[in-house]
Amino acid sequence: MMDNTTNSVQTMAEMTQNGVSPEVLFWVGCAGSFDDRSKKITKAFVELLQNANVSFAVLGPEESCTGDPAKRAGNEFLFQMQASTNIEVLNGYQVKKIVTTCPHCFNTLKNEYPQLGGQYEVLHHTQFLHQLIEEGRLKIDSKTEYKGKKITFHDPCYLGRANKEYEAPRALIKKLNAELVEMKSCKEKGLCCGAGGAQMFKDDEKGDKEINIERTEQALDTKSEIIAAGCPFCNTMLHDGVTNKEKESKVAVLDIAQLLAQTESL
Repeated sequence: MMDNTTNSVQTMAEMTQNGVSPEVLFWVGCAGSFDDRSKKITKAFVELLQNANVSFAVLGPEESCTGDPAKRAGNEFLFQMQASTNIEVLNGYQVKKIVTTCPHCFNTLKNEYPQLGGQYEVLHHTQFLHQLIEEGRLKIDSKTEYKGKKITFHDPCYLGRANKEYEAPRALIKKLNAELVEMKSCKEKGLCCGAGGAQMFKDDEKGDKEINIERTEQALDTKSEIIAAGCPFCNTMLHDGVTNKEKESKVAVLDIAQLLAQTESL
């Protein structure tokens, strides 16, 4: 699926043809492949992988949707069809380890593919980046432009509450020497951005306030200059919320990979 403007990224087919087995497969995901804002996250993460000398590949045109939206919308049959197709491709390449920038893909590949025959080690990109830094393979300049700046982190539902990963993204923010400011609802009590459960693809039900506006208000209440996210869907919803509040000139919404890519010590 990956956009062809990303430099020198090999597909599994190309690596296999050359007799090479990559350390990890980067699952790009639908948003990271086709959504313009999310493509920037994809490119930032690829830059970090390349500069850390990680051997990785993508599936390219062989990657298709994990089936997460279909499952959340109640179409189990379609989900199993999509999952089975992907598992056949992944197992055909004998993939062992997968990293993805999308918590929806992360959760589906990690927790729902095993029962259909897809057994893989699956990591969210914040987990993998944290590992690379701890191993000394990726170096971040501590004298960054973010030093002392207030950054708040929005916990994606499928990373936090669904998979209990709260510390990796926060550890990365602290590597920037920024001031991490928590929202009113965070970690185990985090609030959805409004895109989960296939809500991204349908109109909101009638109510007093849209969920992404409520979450954006919580983020703005921290007086942070940056709202950090770890999910392309959360990024979109929060960005739209900031725009709704006419704060886009004062508050940036960025994925953690984008923050690290801008401050990397090369």
